[in-house]
Parts: sequence; C-alpha cells; structure tokens
Amino acid sequence: MSAQPSVQLYSVRDAVQADLPAAIARLAEIGFTQVEPYAFHTRTEEYKAAFTASGITAPSGHAAVIDSDNPREIFEAANALGITTVIDPFVPSDRWQTADDAKKIAERVNELQVIAHEYVLDFGYHNHNWELENTVDGTSVLELFVADLNPGVVLEIDTFWATVGGADTPALLKSLGDRVKFLHVKDGAKSTDTSLQQPAGQGEIDVPGILAAAPQALRVVEFDAYGGDVFEGIAASLAWLKENDK
Repeated sequence: MSAQPSVQLYSVRDAVQADLPAAIARLAEIGFTQVEPYAFHTRTEEYKAAFTASGITAPSGHAAVIDSDNPREIFEAANALGITTVIDPFVPSDRWQTADDAKKIAERVNELQVIAHEYVLDFGYHNHNWELENTVDGTSVLELFVADLNPGVVLEIDTFWATVGGADTPALLKSLGDRVKFLHVKDGAKSTDTSLQQPAGQGEIDVPGILAAAPQALRVVEFDAYGGDVFEGIAASLAWLKENDK
C-alpha cells in the first residue's frame, strides 16, 4: 500500500450532516488517519475542529471549482484545512459529448490549476462513468480531455465508475501514468445501481488489478450507497486493503 488509505466523506454524508465531529471520530476509531471531505469550503471551521479533535488530516478534498464564481475562496479554505490537492468531482454528461466539450473543460481546468498553484495547491478532476462511455471516433472524452491538460493537472480516477463506463480500468490507469494521484476504491456489481455496491474484494470490479496498475496513487475508500451500515462497509474495505494491497 502506497500510504494509509483515505475515505471520501460523501460515503457517510448523512452522518456528517447529522453530527460532523462524531462522524469523523467514528472513522478515526475504524482506523483512518486521512479523509477526503466534500464541499469543505462551506463548513471549513467545523471540519477543522473535527479533524483536530480526532487527529485526522485531509490530503485531498472535493469542491465544485470548475463552475465556481469564486475559486479562490475554495483554495483559501483548502489551505486552512491543510488540504494539498483540490479535486472537482463532477461535470455532468451533457457537457462531455464532443471533442470541443472536452477541450473547453480542459481549458477551464488548466486556468484553475494556475490559480491553485498560487495557493501551493494541486488541482485535478474526478470522473464518473460518462467520461468513458461518451466517445469521439472511438476515443473516450476523458482521454481527449487529458490530452489537453497542463502537465501538472492531477487525476483522481473513480475506478468503479470507470469500469461501469466500459473501460479496462487497469489499462487506463497504466496509460494515464503518474498523473493519477488518487484512486476511488469501491466494488460491487458493474451497474449504475449504486445500492449494489459492496466492500472492496466482494464485487465484480477487478480491484486487485486496479491497485497493481497505480501503485503511486493514494487509495480513497468510497461508497455512493450501501445496503448495510456504511461504516461497517468502510471498515471492511479498509481491512481488505490492509490485507491485499501490499
């Protein structure tokens, strides 16, 4: 394992909404020392206090920077929380249809990367399934997007959604190389029905092959949904990673 895994707090969003400090404390009790918060700029002081209380750090964080009118506010919040990489988690499918679409998003991401560097931050993007499903002359729009990125822009590959989108995810990761700094690790049926997601090693995703293809990337456990107690699912994923991600 390249480093102690992180966990995306969206997985426990209901608990975060109900009692943020308690949610963070429970993740720390499970064994996490790192988390990946979402929309962190909207609750910066609360996150900061909760992280301090539980001894948690946040190397990366999600925020909707691409469509923000004030990206500097987000980058300032990242600095306040000790986040070193800000990742935009979502641009909808209807904006990923053509090569021009991919180029337009890449240009915006490149602009934001330059601003992020003023704050000594890295900036990157996180995929869903549609960036792989949507193709132009046989090439996915994700690959077209990457071809237009500045060298320093990083990627967080959601390995579940890449697989659901039809990618050979280990091959994709190898082709993207060291640009991939983070992996969302999740398992389950190869389906857009997120209620079928399972802890790592219990589903249809080639998690071992994925991890082997990107040894440099920080593993970030995530569930979009889970049929049982999501904290138990997260704990099972962490235990599997510790046993199998050597």
